[in-house]
Amino acid sequence: MTRRDIPNLITLLRIFLVPPFLYSLLNGYYLTALALFFVAGASDGLDGFLAKRYDWGSRFGSILDPIADKLLMVAAFLTLTWMGRIPLWLTIVVLGRDVLIVAGAVAYHFWIGQYQLAPASLSKFNTMAQIVLVLAVIISAANGSPPLGGLVTQWLIYLTFATTVVSGIHYTGLWGRRAIMARRAMSSTDQ
Repeated sequence: MTRRDIPNLITLLRIFLVPPFLYSLLNGYYLTALALFFVAGASDGLDGFLAKRYDWGSRFGSILDPIADKLLMVAAFLTLTWMGRIPLWLTIVVLGRDVLIVAGAVAYHFWIGQYQLAPASLSKFNTMAQIVLVLAVIISAANGSPPLGGLVTQWLIYLTFATTVVSGIHYTGLWGRRAIMARRAMSSTDQ
């Protein structure tokens, strides 16, 4: 093990935080769940900083990091939906976007070739909206608010919906165009 492995180890820690986060959430230990979610979020920032600052990035890390992020967010959305704190329709849209992106990435990999994972700014904003929504819902639950909370939570639900849909459309268009251009380039070299 070398220093270059530190970002990946931090990412693995984030994955290991998911079960205790879910346990805390399901058992009403909202402050513990909030703390674990915060630590997981901070670890995401830390591993990214170290990878960029010290050039400790790796192909494995570029794949593992978004998997860890999605595992935490999907687990949070599914659990909070099951608890009646996030509407089912929003979770379906969030998961649908992720499935669409993963399916597109797999198809691109097998039909076109390897690609570099690089989240768009719009996707980063969408992730931030999802994180803020999860935090607001957990804080709302900790304060004893009713499911689906108040006005702020409702606005965050609609903001998350809008950014999810728009970023999904953006990714589909962007990678669709890249795939078409790559296939054309492959066809022209075959002739």
